[in-house]
Amino acid sequence: MQTKNIDPTAKAVRITYVRSAIGYEKSQKRTVQALGLRRLGDTVEQVNNPAIRGMIDSIGHLVEVEVVA
Repeated sequence: MQTKNIDPTAKAVRITYVRSAIGYEKSQKRTVQALGLRRLGDTVEQVNNPAIRGMIDSIGHLVEVEVVA
């Protein structure tokens, strides 16, 4: 999911790890870890800021993102 669909005024986003990072670059694996995701199916809530949205853009093919009200 691209962050273009995330409302920049939202307070937080919920990120779910849905696809393995095996076979992708190490930088993408480190981004998954930096977001606090450890295993497939893990879900974390992060503050919605430009840094987090950039991380989501780089691994958007591995995660699902939804806005937390």
